[in-house]
Amino acid sequence: MSHRIFLAGAAGVIGRRLTPLLRSAGHTVIGTTRTAQGADTLRALGAEAAVVDVFDADALTGAAVAAKPDIVMHQLTDLAMLHDPATRDEAVARNARIRREGTRNLVQAAHAAGARRLVAQSIAWIYAPGALPHTEQDPLDTSGSGPTGGAVAALEQQILDAAPIEGVVLRYGLFYGPGSNDAPVHPVAVHVDAAAHAALLALDHGHGIYNIADANDQVTSDKARAELGWRADFRLPS
Repeated sequence: MSHRIFLAGAAGVIGRRLTPLLRSAGHTVIGTTRTAQGADTLRALGAEAAVVDVFDADALTGAAVAAKPDIVMHQLTDLAMLHDPATRDEAVARNARIRREGTRNLVQAAHAAGARRLVAQSIAWIYAPGALPHTEQDPLDTSGSGPTGGAVAALEQQILDAAPIEGVVLRYGLFYGPGSNDAPVHPVAVHVDAAAHAALLALDHGHGIYNIADANDQVTSDKARAELGWRADFRLPS
């Protein structure tokens, strides 16, 4: 079945790998970006482009309604300044705002557009201390991880509480691959292509929360393998 997909954050690290996957599977992609340059990138990847800021709730809702999607995808991040120690705190705060306020606006837009499913990016390395490996049922660390833990929990709750829209949360490991780190730099890691493939699989399968990470002793992705048919070794053609 082909879908109309409103992909928020389509010009980001995952969005640039996910858009070709969606197009090759026969889906129509309307991707959001904040810049004209991002719009050119999306059109080159075969997507329609909507230039809109996720923090402008009215504009975002208007863009989503115009797109007429049956599925909305949340791949929004703000990572450009994360790797510079001088700007890291600002980057963390900006990401937290996206997860709280941006998610709220996107859920509102999805409802207005009549979407039936929401698939959202989360992270898999902030579980509260406990027995290993962590499963999706384990609690997150919402107090000892700065603003990130609370913001991630807020994002996930908004997605899962969006009924009658079906919510799917993908807890990704730390990215490596094109547009990101050259190799894993954290025990809980995932290649960007495998992360994008999980989002493709979640269009028509699964519900709730899934860990999406390479094999490791910290978290298990058994649920994603069993219910989504996900594989950590998936790669796009070079």
